[in-house]
Amino acid sequence: MMQRRKSKQIMIRDVKIGGDAPISVQTMCNTDTRDVQATLSQINEFYEAGCEIVRLAVLNKDAASAIKEIIKKSPLPIVADIHFDYRLAIQCIENGVDALRINPGNIGKEEHTRKVVELAKTNKVPIRIGINAGSLEKELKERKDLTLAEKMVESAMGHIRILEDLDYDNIKISLKSSDVPTTIDAYRLMAKKVDYPLHVGVTEAGTLKGGLIKSSVGIGTLLSEGIGDTIRVSLTENPVEEVYAGWGILKALGLRERGVNFISCPTCGRTQIKLIELAKKVEKRFENLDLPITIATMGCPVNGPGEAAHADYGIAGAIGEGYIFKKGKIILSRIPEDELLDKLEEVIKSDYANI
Repeated sequence: MMQRRKSKQIMIRDVKIGGDAPISVQTMCNTDTRDVQATLSQINEFYEAGCEIVRLAVLNKDAASAIKEIIKKSPLPIVADIHFDYRLAIQCIENGVDALRINPGNIGKEEHTRKVVELAKTNKVPIRIGINAGSLEKELKERKDLTLAEKMVESAMGHIRILEDLDYDNIKISLKSSDVPTTIDAYRLMAKKVDYPLHVGVTEAGTLKGGLIKSSVGIGTLLSEGIGDTIRVSLTENPVEEVYAGWGILKALGLRERGVNFISCPTCGRTQIKLIELAKKVEKRFENLDLPITIATMGCPVNGPGEAAHADYGIAGAIGEGYIFKKGKIILSRIPEDELLDKLEEVIKSDYANI
């Protein structure tokens, strides 16, 4: 693990981004922002899963108006995602949004940009410059002397210069592509050019299975090199899965701890229990348990407890039954398969009376 890149620190409500702050996990609602109750319901689900920042699409004035009501009850900082319309940005700032995602070079006249920036400065609202490989400026797309990653960085630098010329530096940057190597190259290049905090992710990564692979490789590579201050795992799935995935990446790299670390062995010919089904049930049962513990689901009682001796708790399967173990020692034997989860939960609750 390389030393973490030193970046400027910004604040999104009470969440620190950059500097020595922990790498934060965020996602985006897929509700219609105008539906305040549905949006708040999803935000609360994200909050329970460990999300720290949430972004909302602002498509029109009604959505910008709804932001005001959502902010009043949201447990999470709200980022307004706006394309092109500076009036929506102004409306969202006036309604108390915690941050903006808008590219200043795309909102028309200089006076429009100035109005947004001055209001953002007065209200201490950070602006995220979000570059997507698929929507670069025409002149950059046509350049043959630059790689796609270099074009993305050049696009970002153009937007940064607009803000800096207006004496504004409360900035966060993202450079996303659906191609993992391009994404990695773009962030590596940008990390050398500026000290603004970086929002890391692989865009349009895909559905749960493929998207997790691409995101883990892309985000994980960058974080392992010390690049990245906040992350979003983009999945074509219920967005709460993005939160679980984000925490999973951080935990796998030893960067942060939250909730349970799940481990399980691969299936083999010795397995006499429905291991795949059981492991999924264990994860589901304890996914929102906010304890920094490791729970193992192992296929057999012969090797299971020993191979998972580092786990705090675990199940080792047998023929239609299983064993509960702690730190490699079996504490309950020959539990019927359909009672294993309940018994495991009882054991954990007996050690942590407050859960």
